[in-house]
Amino acid sequence: MFLVTIRPLPCLSVSTSLTLTSESLRALELFFCPIIQLEPFLPSREKETPSAIETFSECVWDGKSVLAIRREDVNVWERRAPLSPAHVRDLVKNGVKVIVQPSNRRAYNMQEYQRAGAICQEEIGEASLIVGVKQIPIDLLMPNKTYAFFSHTIKAQEENMDLLDAILEKNIRLIDYEKMLDNNGQRLVAFGKYAGVSGMINILHGLGLRLLALGHQTPFMHIGSSHNYRNSQMALQAIRDAGYDISLGFMPKSIGPLTFIFTGSGNVSQGAQEVFQELPHEYVEPEYLPKVAQQGATNKLYACVVSREDHFVRKDGGTFDAEEFETHPERYLSIFSHKIAPYASCIVNGIYWAVNSPRLITIPDAKNLLKPALTPWLPSMSGCPHLPHRLLALCDISADPGGSIEFMKECTTIDRPFCLYDAEAHMETESFAGDGVLICSISNMPAQIPRESTDFFGSQLYPHIYDMIKCNAKAPFEEYTGSDVVKNAIIASNGRLTPNFQYIDDLRNQFKVAKKAKLLSSSISKRCLLLGAGYVSAPVVEYLTRDKNTHVTVASQLKDDLDSIARACPNADYLTLDITRSSDELEKLINEHDVVISLLPYSFHPMIAKICIALKRNMVTASYVSPAMKELHQAAIDADITIVNEVGVDPGIDHMLAMECFDEVKTGGGKVTSFVSWCGGLPAPEFSECPLRYKFSWFPKGVLMNLLAGAKYMEDSQVVEINAGGHLLEAVRKLDFLPGFNIEGFPNRDSTKYLDLYDITEAQTCLRGTIRYSGFSNGAKALLQLGLINSEHDARLHENGPPITWKAYLSELMGKSPDILVDSLKDLIYGRLECNQERLKCIEDLGLLEDELIDKRGTPIDTLSHYLAKRLSFQKHERDVLLMRHQVGVTWPDKSSITRNVGMCVYGENDGFSAMAKMVGLPCAIATKMVLEGEIQKKGIVVPFTSDIYSPILKRLKLEGISATESEIVH
Repeated sequence: MFLVTIRPLPCLSVSTSLTLTSESLRALELFFCPIIQLEPFLPSREKETPSAIETFSECVWDGKSVLAIRREDVNVWERRAPLSPAHVRDLVKNGVKVIVQPSNRRAYNMQEYQRAGAICQEEIGEASLIVGVKQIPIDLLMPNKTYAFFSHTIKAQEENMDLLDAILEKNIRLIDYEKMLDNNGQRLVAFGKYAGVSGMINILHGLGLRLLALGHQTPFMHIGSSHNYRNSQMALQAIRDAGYDISLGFMPKSIGPLTFIFTGSGNVSQGAQEVFQELPHEYVEPEYLPKVAQQGATNKLYACVVSREDHFVRKDGGTFDAEEFETHPERYLSIFSHKIAPYASCIVNGIYWAVNSPRLITIPDAKNLLKPALTPWLPSMSGCPHLPHRLLALCDISADPGGSIEFMKECTTIDRPFCLYDAEAHMETESFAGDGVLICSISNMPAQIPRESTDFFGSQLYPHIYDMIKCNAKAPFEEYTGSDVVKNAIIASNGRLTPNFQYIDDLRNQFKVAKKAKLLSSSISKRCLLLGAGYVSAPVVEYLTRDKNTHVTVASQLKDDLDSIARACPNADYLTLDITRSSDELEKLINEHDVVISLLPYSFHPMIAKICIALKRNMVTASYVSPAMKELHQAAIDADITIVNEVGVDPGIDHMLAMECFDEVKTGGGKVTSFVSWCGGLPAPEFSECPLRYKFSWFPKGVLMNLLAGAKYMEDSQVVEINAGGHLLEAVRKLDFLPGFNIEGFPNRDSTKYLDLYDITEAQTCLRGTIRYSGFSNGAKALLQLGLINSEHDARLHENGPPITWKAYLSELMGKSPDILVDSLKDLIYGRLECNQERLKCIEDLGLLEDELIDKRGTPIDTLSHYLAKRLSFQKHERDVLLMRHQVGVTWPDKSSITRNVGMCVYGENDGFSAMAKMVGLPCAIATKMVLEGEIQKKGIVVPFTSDIYSPILKRLKLEGISATESEIVH
């Protein structure tokens, strides 16, 4: 009910008042808005609060009681007041002097308060009780007064602690509306309903703009932002008009059924639903959402109200218990993102989130929910674009950054009410076009409907005003005789925190200790420790240090390598460390960082991982998951840490491109019938005229060791095994998929295990192999046949043994004296190499027949590796190239078949990073950043086989200029 006052006009000598329903008022207001004044109909306060008024004389001291309503100055949009003119009128009638500070911004103007009996003046020092809505500037606080407003201090919020200190120093008695509770702990004074009303209007407005950006004109386009309407009734009329068009079938069929999910059942949710109910709608239970999302009508909208028991489940499998959830939320997890959110077009979140409570949607959840639809769920319509994914918009009215909706890191504002969150890029943009979900999360939603919000809030506050006036700030808190509702909401009095809120000091001390510790360690919010300063470390450091809030420490035992990276990436710390001799220092370093990146040889990873597990620190490495690392999976889960592996190029990018292709095929109903993958890093063609046709951008020993390994693959449903010991080089095959390159390839380790790992068990062929230039295998065979790829210790190569030259060493390997003539040695070697002139030439070109002293390293393979690292290294002016090719055989449901080719050809930079360094370092750095940002939250040993990991990495690699090419061959 509303009280309508018709003000006098020149043609009228008197004013009149009448009571109307909202429906009657709506029609009247359209025609007579210039001469009517709308106020909520307020029943007699004497009837509502007889005890408060009857005893009101008790609160009068110095012969008067004065209340002041201060102006709001927290931001330009704050037009609300804690009490409306109607409430002021009742207070004045009951003997309260009301002073209202002038404000031309306030929704109710000064004349309306004056007509209600208020005194309008700047000076409010006469008042004993000063009420407002939002925080008050510290320099405007007056000592020895009672203040009531939302202080936002009860969680020891750091940004408001100076305000609390000033309140204590000035002997102010502070009443916080947020703590005015009933016996059940429910808030009695809040703007919640109108937060829901305003939020719902806003998100409908934003939904219209988002759908338009996606290519769809909808009736939502005619709904404006809530602050654009004179009152909520005018907004509701616009929504009814849109609803009428929806009911006539004017929603594009290509959009499909729209489902709105409301979380919570409190005032916020109820206010939002009141607005939603003006549209043609049908409520459904959560279990019917999948059916409605697929088969629902488009001439109405669907709504589902989700309660806690619908998505919170006990971790141990037990049933939901509300009382237990309140006290031990950590025992529960939410299945909202899997059970509810996949069927939502718009989520309206109105629930309060407490620390340790399960989140509705985590950052990784968002990556799955916002994954572009590979095959649209809607029937195709010519010329009508499909929606990228079902979830279009999210209205987080709770406005709790990082809370229920984890990726909502910062509230939007009335000035900028919307942002678009791109889950793969993990970034927000102020746009309606592009990838992602539209977010509206304005922290002061009710300020957009200021008059009605003031009426609503004031009607809740009014019954307690008389008890609040009793709050003499100069009297001891213990002597206060007002209601418990008010007394329990008093945070500060007599220069100290009241008993119920002394915990704030404890929280502040905890925060100070944590902050001090953080400042002592670093002013940077995220800290990475990079172990190893080899070929691929520099791109990792460069990428991570682009973010000024991320600090990187690089540790290596090789000072020259550290100096080299430091010249390219000065924004990091560098220190020398031998991890095999300084275990205490290593543990200290790991403990001081948030994540450890290990680019050391793979054999060191298990040792590093064990320390990370013990210290509960996350870890990232580009290497394969070794058996030793795999054994640490459960221990990492128990420590609640993430250890990401295989995020280089091979392994790494090869997995990601393969899984992206497989997922697309499976989503389209196809089957993968074969998978052949080749990958290799090579010198660029112009620098390929060298021994072995190869140069090392990685530690040579790993390349040579691979030649000794066996291999296993499947071809045409037959398993082929190649024994270890050098037989791999007999399986070399010519590769013709890049005719511009003269390349060959050979199988790499056990390919058959990827049938299960990639979930392509129906494939008849599965082979992963290594690319080299033609001629590499011949040169490698020569090294193998001469016994130089041997890991057994050789006394002649002992570090402390007598000097020996390469010529002398090879002579002795041939059973001859070191002083044998070179030509005679060549003849012997030529015979050992099966009379292959090309192999002999490779040995000569490598300088292994020269009188050059050997830098001995104990074993032939270690000695040769060290030699080749210098002999076949890339010079400053040289560059490399990385080649990758996936050949995926696909059969579609209609029995047609294709071969999908996915490839990469990435060149290094003459004066920058090599292709190998970029292709290993960048995905490793991106994965590290994702761990730091909470984008990867899986625990244990993690590999990039799922779209929530591989999609963002591939997308961000594109931004770095690294992307795949694709083609198809139809059979």
